[in-house]
Amino acid sequence: MLCHMNETPSSGHHLAQINVGVLKAPLDDPSMAGFAERIDPVNALADEAPGFVWRLVEEGAGDATGLRPFGDALLINYSVWEDVESLWNFTYRSEHLELLRGRREWFERIEEAYLALWWVPSGTIPTVEEAGRRLDLLREHGPTPEAFTLRTSFPPPADRAPHV
Repeated sequence: MLCHMNETPSSGHHLAQINVGVLKAPLDDPSMAGFAERIDPVNALADEAPGFVWRLVEEGAGDATGLRPFGDALLINYSVWEDVESLWNFTYRSEHLELLRGRREWFERIEEAYLALWWVPSGTIPTVEEAGRRLDLLREHGPTPEAFTLRTSFPPPADRAPHV
């Protein structure tokens, strides 16, 4: 269950998210067809979703399924949203939910954290390496303001006046 924040997120920050999954088979395997055929429609849905800012896409491709920065079997999904509510609504109140319902068919069960969220200054796209560090932070320390989950979220940092 999502811990809803009472405060309106700062317009000075956006929410970055990474989630990873260990594929049970290569994407072109017939057993993966139910997942593979949904990738493009769900990405298009994300691109048009309220609060969507950015998602990782491999150069020359329409998605990031060919990028495997954390290992050959590890698929990544990496995006930036305006706020927690926008990401939550896309994840659980859109056709994306069908992918979640079928995830055990296509992905191995991961015992450690596989999703991490954190705040970034608006207009900033953190690197994939940063996303990996945030996932590691969550795995090591549990939810903190530096890396958290949809279930245990934190408000964006207070906007600070620039130092003169």
